[in-house]
Amino acid sequence: TANKQQRQRYVTKMGKCQVNLGRIHEKKRFLSDIFTTIVDLKYRWFLFVFMMCYIITWVVFGIIYFFDAWVRDDVNHIGDPEWKPCIENVDNFISALLFSVESQRTIGYGSRIVTANCTEGVILLMAQSIVGSMIDALMVGCMFVKISRPKKRAQTLIFSKNKKCVISHRDEKLCLMFRIGDLRDSHMVDAKIRAKLIKSRQTKEGEFIPLEQSELNLGYDTGEDRLFLVEPQIICHVISEHSPFWEMTAESLKREQFEIIVILEGIVEATGMTCQARTSYTEDEILWGHRFEPCMTLEKGAFRVDYSRFEKTFEVQTPAASAREMHELK
Repeated sequence: TANKQQRQRYVTKMGKCQVNLGRIHEKKRFLSDIFTTIVDLKYRWFLFVFMMCYIITWVVFGIIYFFDAWVRDDVNHIGDPEWKPCIENVDNFISALLFSVESQRTIGYGSRIVTANCTEGVILLMAQSIVGSMIDALMVGCMFVKISRPKKRAQTLIFSKNKKCVISHRDEKLCLMFRIGDLRDSHMVDAKIRAKLIKSRQTKEGEFIPLEQSELNLGYDTGEDRLFLVEPQIICHVISEHSPFWEMTAESLKREQFEIIVILEGIVEATGMTCQARTSYTEDEILWGHRFEPCMTLEKGAFRVDYSRFEKTFEVQTPAASAREMHELK
């Protein structure tokens, strides 16, 4: 019991993978995919990068504009009608910084302008316009993707939680079942469900394989893993001779140590993006001899789903023997 309490989950109930990557030497690979790197940042760091891209650009070009005005001695001839400045009304760094902001954001208050008296001023203005357009394209694209990521859509895809994975008979077969649902009226397109069993084992040769992943059949051969997720669905894994739970009994379930990862994938109808929702069930979150209560009724000519009954179960008579023992008894 102490080991089970201290055991770390592979995937949390909210679907977050509890795997930390460390000692990555080739970090330059992240810079080669800078767009994804920026999008994957947390919001506080994303906003910091967003602001710094603009601020650094304004300051750098402001320094260049002020340096050009200082080299040409424009700062000492403000108000001189006979002097032909490169940039009018730039007499200090603050005024050069204001001109940089006005140029890149196309504000143009009219008091500071680039004249035709110098070639470098025109070239600098063209360079800042190009750099500003590139930053706008990158940052606006990152902001749009950040806000519209399908990860937010996954929050309205729910799984039965809090010890709500059940084992009972269905059509005279011992089955492991859990329930999924969609809280939105806009449905998932081409929704698919799959499950992985995470369990460490030792081979016959003595090799220890930590957290080995094996597939749980949720109806792949019959197409039952493809869902029309309009109302809550009870997903069923038939414990057959090919199932890793073939020899598991109600008593041995208490001594086992494994984790079931459930992955629901589909296309968001509104955006066309692929969405993935995940959760997990450990061995102590499985109820032997229980069944889910119905949560859908017919009301005023339409079907009504009562999500208050989504996680409710009731006890049914189920033998404590394994699926293999019951099969041999038949």
